[in-house]
Amino acid sequence: MANIKEIKEMISLMNENNLSEIEIEKDGLKIKLKRVLGQVASTAGVNAPIAVEQTTVNAQENLSVKEEKYLQIKSPMVGTFYKAPSPDAPPFVDTGEKLEVGQIVCIIEAMKLMNEIKSEIKGKIVEILVENGRPVEFGQPLFLIEPA
Repeated sequence: MANIKEIKEMISLMNENNLSEIEIEKDGLKIKLKRVLGQVASTAGVNAPIAVEQTTVNAQENLSVKEEKYLQIKSPMVGTFYKAPSPDAPPFVDTGEKLEVGQIVCIIEAMKLMNEIKSEIKGKIVEILVENGRPVEFGQPLFLIEPA
């Protein structure tokens, strides 16, 4: 866990270099500082407020509050995640698209077999949580869905 002194040093670094965002990863901990836009700075020259976001690198173990309000499509097996049926084909689904029950959302390759993963949820895709070609674990969240 980062201490206050380290966070203050990061804020100073942001202010000195006029940065709007900085992200540092150290010992499995990711800290992201972001200047809050739309805030009016005082006439005394105080910089806009800075939001501090601290998360662990392993997203599967530590889902953010944002992710808790959506439903998840999870991996039913261990394998390799693919967004499309082939490298040159368009993805099965993309962020912002409507999703129907039974619609194919991805393929997970396991033991040289291509397994089509179908949605059991009707809604809208909010976020794809896995990069194409990356290994996935059983039960790992793959998609965030806003239910319809």
